[in-house]
Amino acid sequence: MITIILLSLLGTVIAIVVGTIWYMPSTPMGKLHMQYLGFDKLSPEEQQRKIEAAKPTMPKIYAGQMLLSFITALAVVFIVTMSMQNGVPAGMAIGFVLVNWLCFMVPVVGSSILWGNVDRAIAWPKFFSEIFCNLTTVLLIAVVASLFV
Repeated sequence: MITIILLSLLGTVIAIVVGTIWYMPSTPMGKLHMQYLGFDKLSPEEQQRKIEAAKPTMPKIYAGQMLLSFITALAVVFIVTMSMQNGVPAGMAIGFVLVNWLCFMVPVVGSSILWGNVDRAIAWPKFFSEIFCNLTTVLLIAVVASLFV
């Protein structure tokens, strides 16, 4: 059990690193995310005002995201470690994670975009950016977890 918790904590760090790189303002996905947030329509001064206004709530937002990332990592690590401990090859265990991504994460992201306040001009790019960020994250966590079983 301690291995699952430790690997899940490592998975949380992986998720944070992937998300940070994925959504950097200098990346295409980061630029898309800034467009989604409406930052592309703001002047630099307005952008800075919004950033300053958001700073007091950022620790809570980051803590919430870390908790969500931990839950994701916990599920991935559990699937991989329990599968492999029961004789399932690593490739198949990672395949189970892929099926979970496809059947759970992709529909949730799709629903949030369909029913959310997403500019229809960027809905498809936003959808693919989100699901591939999730895919990258869960695959990295799954591969790392498979190395420790």
